[in-house]
Amino acid sequence: MRHGKTINHLGRTASHRNAMLSNMASSLILHKRITTTVAKAKALRKFVEPLLTKSKNDTTHSRRLVFSVLENKETLKELFGTVASKIATRPGGYTRIIKLSDVRLGDNAEMCIIELVDFNETLLEAKTAGEAKAAAPTTRRSRSKKKADAPAAGEAVAPAAVVETAAPADTATTTVQEGETRDEAKADEEAAS
Repeated sequence: MRHGKTINHLGRTASHRNAMLSNMASSLILHKRITTTVAKAKALRKFVEPLLTKSKNDTTHSRRLVFSVLENKETLKELFGTVASKIATRPGGYTRIIKLSDVRLGDNAEMCIIELVDFNETLLEAKTAGEAKAAAPTTRRSRSKKKADAPAAGEAVAPAAVVETAAPADTATTTVQEGETRDEAKADEEAAS
């Protein structure tokens, strides 16, 4: 039984695992997206999200806490600069794991992409387009026609125009009897006239 065993050890010692996750977190912050196995990505998500939350509060204390884990000055600058400004309004869930259909050739491990949510430009554009479409009022009936067709107060209403529904006089018509084709009916009418 595995009661209470929440940490995936990833087949590594604690020091090796922490170093690997620190390096992967630095790569994720610098490059905004990395390709790895699903197991490592899930472990990385639990590792990096608290660091991203700490970066929203730009104090000396939070910088020192994050630096003690990442140990990379360039990553720290990027995290507290561009990344923190982008994720400032997000209440959590800063990363996204997208599983890939292919597997790694050597050991058949499931591969995925882990990325920072606010840096995927194609999905952000699709989201803003969807929000703009949803913001427009949608009803089964059009409201704009009623407002445009309704006369203003104090205006006289003109009588409606009469529409003729009969066929134009120059259109040739043929009467088809039962069991008769159009060509036969046309030939009969031409013979009668």
